[in-house]
Amino acid sequence: MNLRKFSSTLGLGLAAACLLCPSSARAQLFEFAKQDLIDYTPQNPFDRFPDGRPKIPDKFLKRAQELSLEEIWRVLPEKGYPNQFADGFQMTHSEKKIVGRVFTAQFMPVRPDLDKVAVAKAKQHGLPDLRNQTVIDMLQPGDVLVVDLFGKKVNGTMVGDNLFYYIYKTTHAAGLIIDGSIRDLDGISEIDMPALFRYTDPTPIGNVMLTGINVPVRIGNATVMPGDLAVGTKEGVYFVPPQLVEQILDGADEIHVHDEWTKKKFDEGKYKSAEIYGSPKDPALKQEYQDYLKKRLAEIRAAQ
Repeated sequence: MNLRKFSSTLGLGLAAACLLCPSSARAQLFEFAKQDLIDYTPQNPFDRFPDGRPKIPDKFLKRAQELSLEEIWRVLPEKGYPNQFADGFQMTHSEKKIVGRVFTAQFMPVRPDLDKVAVAKAKQHGLPDLRNQTVIDMLQPGDVLVVDLFGKKVNGTMVGDNLFYYIYKTTHAAGLIIDGSIRDLDGISEIDMPALFRYTDPTPIGNVMLTGINVPVRIGNATVMPGDLAVGTKEGVYFVPPQLVEQILDGADEIHVHDEWTKKKFDEGKYKSAEIYGSPKDPALKQEYQDYLKKRLAEIRAAQ
């Protein structure tokens, strides 16, 4: 895929891009082809799904359950990724954390001429329709569905409680992120899966067309790629490129040990905060901390 075609993909969605390139295969119509996903995630250090999406290992998803957004923030801007955070959401089960591999969907306001052609082409390639369930039925365990519904409220409802329950069962409760709306909030709130969303509204999804599956999407001020690690809390959500996941997790382990040791020293009641935090001033305390860090990191690594 060349740069010009990639720009068309981002600007118009892949369904529209295909209208400009009638010979495109189905994968290029609604989703990145396998080779495109590989080409645009060249630094991915992990295995991939059959469609080319990076597959962050389950062991890292488990470790990411302990991440804070601040621990992610410490790394991403420094590595040249300042546009990976989105906020301003409402959240179900705010005591929980969204953690999983990103699966993206992009919707746009209906434009009948484009929609008619896209639906016809989808049928030619074995997709009976293009709607919210087309995407939902593609999800796998550990996926977090990230939906660009351009902040739509009325008729921007990606799911109600029934489809939310399906996502809960299929992804093993990884989570859901919608730049749009949900409906049936009372029913959704009874299902033990966290979700970030902009609005609630009683209307069903409508007056939109599905233009991209597993393509780059914009959520708030964040650029999101399929296969990113999503970490979401009531504060907002970070989308972490796969190549930075292990570095962030290892750095977070050190931060956790530092905080653990700092609080232990405060519990002793012998030190002013400035003597211990952010780092100890006394050489003997510095050495004590380094010894504690080495010991605890070895214990943490052995348990992972």
